[in-house]
Amino acid sequence: MEDEKITTYLQENAAKFEEDLKALLRIPSVSTEEKHKPDMLACAQEVVRQLHEAGIPKAEIMPTPGHPIVYAESEQLPTRPTILVYGHYDVQPEDPVEEWISPPFEPTIRDGKIYARGTSDDKGQFIIHIKAAKTLNDLKMMPVNLKFCLEGEEECGSPNLDNWIRAHADLLKSDVLVISDTTMYGPGKPSLLCGLRGLTYIEVEVKGGDVDMHSGMFGGAVPNPINELCRIIAALHDEKGRVTVPGFYDKVRPLSKEEHEEWLKLDFSEDEYLKMVGSKELCGEEGYNCIERRWARPCLDANGIWGGFTGEGAKTVIPARAYAKISCRLVPDQDDKEIAELLEKEIKRLASPAVEVKVTFHHGGPPWMTSPDDPVLRAANVAAQKAWKATPLRVREGGSIPIVSTFTSVLNVPAVLLGVGLEDEQIHAPNEHLSLENFHAGIAASVYLMQEIAALPEMKK
Repeated sequence: MEDEKITTYLQENAAKFEEDLKALLRIPSVSTEEKHKPDMLACAQEVVRQLHEAGIPKAEIMPTPGHPIVYAESEQLPTRPTILVYGHYDVQPEDPVEEWISPPFEPTIRDGKIYARGTSDDKGQFIIHIKAAKTLNDLKMMPVNLKFCLEGEEECGSPNLDNWIRAHADLLKSDVLVISDTTMYGPGKPSLLCGLRGLTYIEVEVKGGDVDMHSGMFGGAVPNPINELCRIIAALHDEKGRVTVPGFYDKVRPLSKEEHEEWLKLDFSEDEYLKMVGSKELCGEEGYNCIERRWARPCLDANGIWGGFTGEGAKTVIPARAYAKISCRLVPDQDDKEIAELLEKEIKRLASPAVEVKVTFHHGGPPWMTSPDDPVLRAANVAAQKAWKATPLRVREGGSIPIVSTFTSVLNVPAVLLGVGLEDEQIHAPNEHLSLENFHAGIAASVYLMQEIAALPEMKK
């Protein structure tokens, strides 16, 4: 009977939930651009409005040295377990705008998908828990206490969240952390995430002369920072796709036999994957398949490189400086700061004495792993199966959410990562979108998850 009431309510309110999502998506909450600072506040205010409407009486905007955090909590009843929901309301810049089929901040529905910046990352994902709360509160069936921590700086590395969590550990005290900022394995295939890769992100500056120089007058006689930087980056991998930085693999935890065998059973199609990414062939560390490379092996990638003249026409210069941004995705038990130090040491060793090299560590975070046998994952398994009518898959993800480790270690809580996005939804790219089928199934899954967590014997008080 309860399930019927929930299903009816969700069907009757589906259109409203979509309109509320659109209201969030229309706000260009780009955290990395100063011009959007008023939009960040406007978006936080809209999140608060929707939390209040969902029956969460305490919802407030809390300042940080950067963009604010939205904190909210329901009435805290001592007999109920407490779920803490994390998400982020900031989004990536919309560039290049000309590649969008419809305006990036005017949500548009096509073929059962909603297109706009932030649909899959992360507005369309965290809002499912707000709508689940509204569903259970309106039906007077809420079985848990709820807390929400929704930040505005995830897309710029969450520079203030770690300190905020530690300073507000008592406020955030809870029994379970729930995050929806990840992907499903495929359409109709709900996934429970058991691991995330960590991250190390650096910037490299190579300096040659004091000023740009004419390549005819000085070419072949003075160091060229672009040439030197390219040589250094090329030397960071060998011909087998392995990272050459000494010590890089020393603490890598091997993939378990159980996970290896489980992943082999996944219906992964290399041809379909190539079609999705638009490449002619796959590459990477020799001796591992595509899934293992993405989920269980570390990697190093140049994310950007610039210097000299890049405008229209020709300008024959040897630049004074060249720059690159490099990231490493890490796996258990690698440490992000240790990898940054190893990488800096090797880059400086590879550099010619004719140039000066500066390495800046921007941000990072440790990898995260949890046991698939954790009771809260069993609860999530039941919830996802009810929502999607399919058996959830236990997977890892190649992306990084460094704050997961902070939450779980500081608060000493287990985490459930239940994403409703898909890998081909073009997050961080033009035409980002989200399946409305998964959006609505995600709301149902969140409702069932709250009920299943409340029913766990381990959560009884």
